[in-house]
Amino acid sequence: MTAVAVIGAGVGGLAAAARLAAAGHSVTVYERADTVGGKLARYSRDGFTFDTGPSLFTLPQVFEDLFAETGAKLTDHVELVPLDPIVRHRFPDGSTLDSCRDPHEFRDRIDAAFGPEAAEDWRRLWIRAERVWNASWRDVLRRPLDGPADLAGLAWHVRDLAAIAPGRTLRGLGHAHLRHENLRMLLDRYATYAGADPRRAPAALAAVPYAELAFGGWYLRGGLGRLADALLSHCLDLGVVVETGATVTRIEAVGGQVQAIRVRGTRGASHRVPVRTVVANVDALTLYRDLLPSPRRLAALTDRSLAGFVLLLGVRGNSGPAHHSVFFPRDYDAEFDAIFGDPGRGVPARPAADPAVFVTVADDPAARPDGHEAWFVLVNAPRHGTAMGAVDWRRPGLADAYADRILDLLAARGADVRDRLVFREVRTPADLQVSTQAPGGAIYGTANHTLLRPANRGPVHGLHLVGGSAHPGGGLPMVALSAQIAADQIIRG
Repeated sequence: MTAVAVIGAGVGGLAAAARLAAAGHSVTVYERADTVGGKLARYSRDGFTFDTGPSLFTLPQVFEDLFAETGAKLTDHVELVPLDPIVRHRFPDGSTLDSCRDPHEFRDRIDAAFGPEAAEDWRRLWIRAERVWNASWRDVLRRPLDGPADLAGLAWHVRDLAAIAPGRTLRGLGHAHLRHENLRMLLDRYATYAGADPRRAPAALAAVPYAELAFGGWYLRGGLGRLADALLSHCLDLGVVVETGATVTRIEAVGGQVQAIRVRGTRGASHRVPVRTVVANVDALTLYRDLLPSPRRLAALTDRSLAGFVLLLGVRGNSGPAHHSVFFPRDYDAEFDAIFGDPGRGVPARPAADPAVFVTVADDPAARPDGHEAWFVLVNAPRHGTAMGAVDWRRPGLADAYADRILDLLAARGADVRDRLVFREVRTPADLQVSTQAPGGAIYGTANHTLLRPANRGPVHGLHLVGGSAHPGGGLPMVALSAQIAADQIIRG
C-alpha cells in the first residue's frame, strides 16, 4: 500500500483521492481553505445561496463512472435535474435561441429563429463536431499527453484528422461552416469554456458544444456545490484523511524522486511529511513557480486563461428567466481584444466595455427565499495583476463602477433588475486569486490555445497533476478525467 499526499481538495483532488483509496492506497488530502471544493464554491447571505464557480453540470457519465468504479452510486448522493433550455441565447439583433439536448429539436429551433439555411449549416457542423468528439474521447481525454510527440503519435484516422483540422481555429471553423452571424457567435462562446480567445483556440474545441448538447446540461438540486459534498462524503467513507487549514508550501525531491512535502497549519507552524507520491490539485503555475520550482515547465505557462467578474444578486420578485442565459454583445471581437490585450504591441488588457453577460438563475427553493431569485452574473474579464496583459482589480472604485456598467448592460438588453435588488456582492479576479490561489484569478490556468496543457505526470518521479490547469483541461468532467488519468498512472506504477 502506497501513501499518497493530495495537495488541494478541489474536484480533481477529491476524485483522485477516491480512486486511489478504492485501489488500496493510504491517502491524505491537504487543503489550505477551511472547506473543500476549490472553485466549486458557495456563498450564502440572507436566505440566498449561490454557486460561485461552475454553474452547469455536463457529461454526468464521467461522475457516474467515478462513483461506480469506487463502490458507490452518484444518484445516491445528488439529484440531477435536466435543463431545457440548456442555455437561452439572446443576440444583439433581438433574436433568441434555446439550446437543447435533442439535435433534431435544436435544428428546428434554429430553423424557426434563423431560417432553413442556418439549420442546414448547423447540421453539417454537427456531423463534424461528432467526429471531433469521438476522436477526442477515444484518443485524448482519457489518456495522458506528455508532449507534442504523444499528440502526433495518436492513432487518428484520416477522417478524424480532417475533422480536427490541426492549425485551424474555432473561429475559422465557424466561418467555414456557418453563414449566420448569430450561430458563429454561439460557436465562438465555447472557446471561453477553455479560457481562450476563439480566434486563437483550436478547431478541436468543437467537441465542447457537442458534449454539452449531445449529453445534456444538468443542475444538481441544492446547487452544484452538492457535488463537493458528495465527493467529500465518499472519500471519507473510503478512508481518505482530509486536513483543512493545511497549506503545502513545498515539495521536496531528491535525485528525481519526490521525498516529502512541507505543510503549514493554521497557527503558522510548519512540519515535514515524508511521502513519495504526490497528486497536485493546484494551478500548474503555482506548482512550478512555488512548490517545486521548474524553470523549463514554468516557461511554457505564460499564456494565461481569461478570468471572470461576478455579481451575486439577491432579487425581489419572480421574473421566470431561463436557468442559463447568455446576452451577446454587438462586437464580440472587441471583448476579446480587451480581455487579452496585445502585450507584444503594447496594448494593455482592460475590462470589456460591452461584454457578453452570462446569467444563471436556479429555480430551486433551496437557493432563495420565497418570492425572490438568486442571480449569478458573470462576464469574461482580464486576469488580475499589474502586467500588460492583466488589470489591477484592486484599484479603488474599479469593481463597483464595472458592476454598475454590467447592470446597465443587462437593463439595455431587456433584463433590468436594478430596482429589484435586495443586495449585490461583487467578486473580481483578485478575489478568486485569494480564495483559490489561482494566479491572477485565471479560471482555467493556461489558456487552451493549443491542444496541449501541462502533463499529468510531473518532472520528478512520484509527482502527478490534476485539475483544470492540467490535461485534459477545465470544467468539471475534464477535471474528473484528469484525476482518472493520474490515478491510473499511480496504480499502474
